Amino acid sequence: MKSNKVLITTFPFGEVDDLPIKILKEEGLDYLINPLGKKPNEKELAEMLTDFDMVIAGTEKYTQMVLNSAKKLKFISRVGIGLDGIDFSLTNQRKIKVSYTPDAPTSSVAELTLGFILTLMRNLIISNKNMHNNNWKKLIGKSFSASKVGIIGLGPIGREVYRLLASFNCNEILLNDIYENKEIKLIGNTKWTDKESIFKNADILTIHAPLNEHTKNMIDKSVLLSMKKDAILINTSRGGIINENDLLNVLSSGHLGGVALDVFEAEPYRGGLTKIERCLLTPHIGTMTADCRTMMEVQAVKEVVRFSKGKKLKRMINI
Repeated sequence: MKSNKVLITTFPFGEVDDLPIKILKEEGLDYLINPLGKKPNEKELAEMLTDFDMVIAGTEKYTQMVLNSAKKLKFISRVGIGLDGIDFSLTNQRKIKVSYTPDAPTSSVAELTLGFILTLMRNLIISNKNMHNNNWKKLIGKSFSASKVGIIGLGPIGREVYRLLASFNCNEILLNDIYENKEIKLIGNTKWTDKESIFKNADILTIHAPLNEHTKNMIDKSVLLSMKKDAILINTSRGGIINENDLLNVLSSGHLGGVALDVFEAEPYRGGLTKIERCLLTPHIGTMTADCRTMMEVQAVKEVVRFSKGKKLKRMINI
């Protein structure tokens, strides 16, 4: 019989809605909610996991050091969609099963992306700051009808971003992924193209790709400088896809009209981009809407319940 001891590392948990906690209690699962009140670092996670069989995980890293200390660990139920923080070579070797919640974040992250685009297009952050400083200054922005929008990565979130943007009468929408998805209906002035064409021609570029060996540092100095001087860049996917040092240098030189980042290579982020006025930064809040957060937590908990009862998992990852 499987053990029922569960560590919940993702934070916050059960604060928006206590339904996931109620499910754990009703199923008689022995659980501990992250006592740190923050995302654990590698050492903290390794120390916490030594006596647990299952973990309801956030974006923390499951490295060799962490997994080697987690001798009893049999199952990781990831709250969210990103999987780059898990060493699958080791989980496969140890026969640790992994599941995630890929559907829940779609609308929430896509809507945040659209909010970023609109905010930067109309210079809302700087205009608001000016007003609070009693500086009445009208800034010239962009309109969708005069803008070419590039979307790199057409998974569920990228497709939802495209669906939202398609109603804004964009001058052109440029799509790119590892292959052309024929199931995506091209609306209006939309076409598939290569990444280089998007980098060169897009007035607005939004990234929705996973972090892997092919996408890490995909947006580096050479790419950034190939973009239009007043281009807008958005990343709500994974930190590490944009080289943050290169981005800082390019923005400091005056290139690019604005950048919005919700994800960072190391979180929490404390780097130099915080000093750039036209760089909009948020603390990985893409999934932080009440309905999305609750759905992810409930889905992750239900996978834990299934695993504890020896039932088939609904969202297991096979890598």
